[in-house]
Amino acid sequence: MEIALQPSLFDEVGRTADHAGPSLCRLGSTVQRTLLSGGAWLDVLPGWVTDSAEVFSRLVERVPWVAERRQMYDRVVDVPRLLSWYGEHDPWPDELLTQARDALNEHYGAGERERFVSAGLCFYRGGRDGVAWHGDRIGRSRSEDVTVAIVSFGAPRALLLRPVGGGETVRHVIGHGDLLVMGGSCQRTWDHSIPKTARAVGPRISVQLRPRGVA
Repeated sequence: MEIALQPSLFDEVGRTADHAGPSLCRLGSTVQRTLLSGGAWLDVLPGWVTDSAEVFSRLVERVPWVAERRQMYDRVVDVPRLLSWYGEHDPWPDELLTQARDALNEHYGAGERERFVSAGLCFYRGGRDGVAWHGDRIGRSRSEDVTVAIVSFGAPRALLLRPVGGGETVRHVIGHGDLLVMGGSCQRTWDHSIPKTARAVGPRISVQLRPRGVA
């Protein structure tokens, strides 16, 4: 699959003569937490993955992307993004994602029930791809606090959050190896979306890490 991507300047700065490939920055106090209403919270760490453009290219080629179609009222429409999913016992498509999962589990000190075990991947090919307002409310997250982590590769896109039922919108632009983590009651009490845009934007891959029983 031939996809053009403009690398981040941070990726270029991170390169050295003895470049060893993509890696993860340390978590700890570098993570910026925002407390939201209703017991929800949001963690953000820009540029968590160094040389993220290389990971983006590998995921484009290695992942078996699926173009789904879904019933929408009285017709069947194309899902405006490509999808793939890796379960708890599946080999993940890139070692960097496995390292990210392990680092997140260590940082958040999750017990066995809350450890990140699955990865859902979305490929937004351009501005005409997006996802409508929703929460990850299939499974335990309908009634329990859960944590969902997103690692973003490729061109930056706006991720919007707003309280269920309406309220002030929170906006984050994520891409190029950024980390965003939604926790507490966020999946029950807040919705999030990646809006479509008429602006010229590049492709982006979103990797969502979830605990067991959350989809």
